[in-house]
Amino acid sequence: MWVNKLKVALIHQDTDAISKLLDTVPEFDPMHDKEEIIEVLYLLREASILVHSLQDKTVATMKQIKNNLLFIESTQGNSSNKFEVFS
Repeated sequence: MWVNKLKVALIHQDTDAISKLLDTVPEFDPMHDKEEIIEVLYLLREASILVHSLQDKTVATMKQIKNNLLFIESTQGNSSNKFEVFS
Protein backbone atom coordinates (compact mmCIF):
# COMPACT_ATOMS: atom_id res chain seq x y z
CA MET A 1 0.00 0.00 0.00
CA TRP A 2 2.73 2.47 0.99
CA VAL A 3 4.77 1.59 -2.09
CA ASN A 4 1.77 2.16 -4.36
CA LYS A 5 1.16 5.57 -2.77
CA LEU A 6 4.80 6.46 -3.39
CA LYS A 7 4.49 5.41 -7.03
CA VAL A 8 1.39 7.58 -7.48
CA ALA A 9 3.08 10.54 -5.80
CA LEU A 10 6.05 10.18 -8.13
CA ILE A 11 3.87 9.93 -11.22
CA HIS A 12 1.99 13.08 -10.20
CA GLN A 13 5.22 14.78 -9.07
CA ASP A 14 3.47 15.52 -5.78
CA THR A 15 6.29 16.57 -3.47
CA ASP A 16 3.92 17.15 -0.55
CA ALA A 17 2.65 13.57 -0.74
CA ILE A 18 6.21 12.27 -1.07
CA SER A 19 7.21 14.23 2.03
CA LYS A 20 4.30 12.83 4.01
CA LEU A 21 5.13 9.32 2.87
CA LEU A 22 8.74 9.75 3.93
CA ASP A 23 7.49 10.61 7.42
CA THR A 24 5.66 7.27 7.58
CA VAL A 25 8.06 4.77 6.01
CA PRO A 26 7.03 1.28 7.11
CA GLU A 27 9.51 -1.31 8.32
CA PHE A 28 10.38 -3.99 5.82
CA ASP A 29 11.47 -7.49 6.74
CA PRO A 30 14.78 -8.07 4.93
CA MET A 31 14.23 -11.83 4.98
CA HIS A 32 10.87 -11.71 3.19
CA ASP A 33 10.69 -8.36 1.41
CA LYS A 34 13.98 -8.22 -0.54
CA GLU A 35 12.36 -7.42 -3.87
CA GLU A 36 10.10 -4.80 -2.30
CA ILE A 37 13.08 -3.21 -0.52
CA ILE A 38 14.95 -2.98 -3.82
CA GLU A 39 11.88 -1.45 -5.46
CA VAL A 40 11.55 1.09 -2.65
CA LEU A 41 15.23 2.03 -3.00
CA TYR A 42 14.73 2.70 -6.72
CA LEU A 43 11.58 4.72 -6.02
CA LEU A 44 13.34 6.78 -3.36
CA ARG A 45 16.15 7.46 -5.82
CA GLU A 46 13.57 8.68 -8.33
CA ALA A 47 12.00 10.87 -5.64
CA SER A 48 15.40 12.40 -4.95
CA ILE A 49 15.96 13.07 -8.65
CA LEU A 50 12.50 14.64 -8.91
CA VAL A 51 13.04 16.95 -5.95
CA HIS A 52 16.45 18.07 -7.21
CA SER A 53 15.05 18.67 -10.68
CA LEU A 54 12.21 20.79 -9.32
CA GLN A 55 14.69 22.67 -7.12
CA ASP A 56 16.88 23.44 -10.16
CA LYS A 57 13.84 24.65 -12.11
CA THR A 58 12.84 26.89 -9.20
CA VAL A 59 16.32 28.43 -9.03
CA ALA A 60 16.30 29.08 -12.79
CA THR A 61 12.83 30.65 -12.60
CA MET A 62 13.89 32.89 -9.72
CA LYS A 63 16.95 34.07 -11.69
CA GLN A 64 14.76 34.81 -14.70
CA ILE A 65 12.33 36.82 -12.55
CA LYS A 66 15.23 38.78 -11.09
CA ASN A 67 16.58 39.52 -14.57
CA ASN A 68 13.12 40.58 -15.75
CA LEU A 69 12.74 42.94 -12.78
CA LEU A 70 16.17 44.44 -13.44
CA PHE A 71 15.25 44.95 -17.09
CA ILE A 72 11.94 46.61 -16.20
CA GLU A 73 13.67 48.88 -13.69
CA SER A 74 16.30 49.86 -16.27
CA THR A 75 13.67 50.82 -18.84
CA GLN A 76 11.64 52.93 -16.44
CA GLY A 77 14.09 55.82 -16.36
CA ASN A 78 13.98 58.40 -13.59
CA SER A 79 10.30 59.17 -13.79
CA SER A 80 8.40 59.62 -10.58
CA ASN A 81 5.30 57.67 -9.79
CA LYS A 82 3.33 60.84 -9.02
CA PHE A 83 0.46 62.03 -11.11
CA GLU A 84 1.09 65.76 -11.54
CA VAL A 85 -1.57 68.06 -12.85
CA PHE A 86 -0.69 71.61 -13.83
CA SER A 87 -3.30 74.26 -14.36
